Amino acid sequence: MAMTSRERVLAALRHERPDRTPCDFWAEPPALRRLFAHVGHEDEERLLERLRVDVRRLDAPAPAERPIGGGVYENFWGERFVKKDTPWGPMREDVKGALAEAESLAELERFPWPSPDSIDRSSLAAQCRRHETHALLYGFADVWQRPALVRGWQGMFLDMLERPEWAHFLCRKFTDFYLEDYTRAAEITAGRIDLYLLISDLGGQRGPLISPAMFREFAAPYLKEMIDRIHRLGGRVLFHSCGAIAAFIPDLIALGVDVLDPIQPAVPAMQPEHLAAEFGGRICFHGGIDMQRLLPAGSPAEVAAEVRRYCEVLGARGGYILGPAHLVQPDVPPENVFALYDAAR
Repeated sequence: MAMTSRERVLAALRHERPDRTPCDFWAEPPALRRLFAHVGHEDEERLLERLRVDVRRLDAPAPAERPIGGGVYENFWGERFVKKDTPWGPMREDVKGALAEAESLAELERFPWPSPDSIDRSSLAAQCRRHETHALLYGFADVWQRPALVRGWQGMFLDMLERPEWAHFLCRKFTDFYLEDYTRAAEITAGRIDLYLLISDLGGQRGPLISPAMFREFAAPYLKEMIDRIHRLGGRVLFHSCGAIAAFIPDLIALGVDVLDPIQPAVPAMQPEHLAAEFGGRICFHGGIDMQRLLPAGSPAEVAAEVRRYCEVLGARGGYILGPAHLVQPDVPPENVFALYDAAR
């Protein structure tokens, strides 16, 4: 008997075999525009139904970004970025954040930090009703990486070594905000949200960005608070970290992470066979289909073969949600996007 999308995802999260591998989709705006041009309409829900995507991302708008001069934009957190042109529209590229030049803890304290009141959750209940048969994902909580973007990567790394109270101050600000944000979202939706997103990019192409000791001091305590709150709200944690982070997976399991995204296949330890052998049955996986080489430059047949590999290795007994190993980028041909999702059938 065919499952609903939500039943399919929940079965996979319980490490039970669903009727087929569930799928998720997330794309950069220019990539989405390229897909719309390919299909001849701009109806995102219609596109997701065509791709048979099982997860729907709830939208709770944050305050709009604002231009601050010189082509630089700043968002409500103080992250700053420029917009780089692509054939399908502009893409965000981060630059040093609003506190990159801060010279005292007092400067960090005086910054106009946002309130959870700034998030518009007014349509969440209606979105839940509209997507009754789909698994629902909420949020964009980050407790280490985005604090580092506001501070600037160089400043954050030096703070962790020389001024640890500064790093803890920043992580505390983000954590407190998102603890409240997620609690309000759960209350508004009467506990209907299945997955809550938790982000902190911990890895580069070849290995971790920080040591295990730094992770356990500056990231793990805040991740643990978020994970415990999400579980108390009745949800599961979808933790996103790019890069080669196999060294952190045992810690993430111990902290209570339910699903690991995007399992970027950057090194042998991040390949599906290794992940299944080392961690199968202890954590679910989400993503995996290579965004750096395969999806931009491979053939549809090569994409389909890789999808079958991931579904067989990671999803044969549940515990896997298929998707790309990052947001779909605008250099990915639409034919390869369709090959990815069609192969999952």
